[in-house]
Amino acid sequence: MRALTLLVVLALAACDSPAPQMIGATETKVTRGGHDYAVYVRGDTVEVIRFGHAPRAEQAAVRLQMVALIPEVTGCIADPRSLQGDSGEMRARLRCPRGAGPKVAIKGM
Repeated sequence: MRALTLLVVLALAACDSPAPQMIGATETKVTRGGHDYAVYVRGDTVEVIRFGHAPRAEQAAVRLQMVALIPEVTGCIADPRSLQGDSGEMRARLRCPRGAGPKVAIKGM
C-alpha cells in the first residue's frame, strides 16, 4: 500500500498542471534552448513551467529564458515587483500596453 501511495504522489508531481489559481488558463507550449515550457495566462497573471531536467549550470539561463517567454507569448511584460519562482516554475502579474490585455496564446508556438 505504501508503494502505491508513493507511486501516485510521484505521478501527480510529474503532471503538466498549473497552480490552482491558474486552472482554466490559456496554455501555450514552447521549446527554447533545448527545454520545454508551458506558459499559462489567466487575466493579468502568467505562470511559466519548465519540463524535464536542467543541470545546475543552466539554472540562471533557464530562468532568463522563462522571463523572456512572457512577452513573446503574451505580448505583455512581467511586472518585476511581482515576479516569483525559480527555474522550474515562475509566476508574475502582467503589465500590458495601455488599453490592451494579453494576446491570446497560440498553442504549439
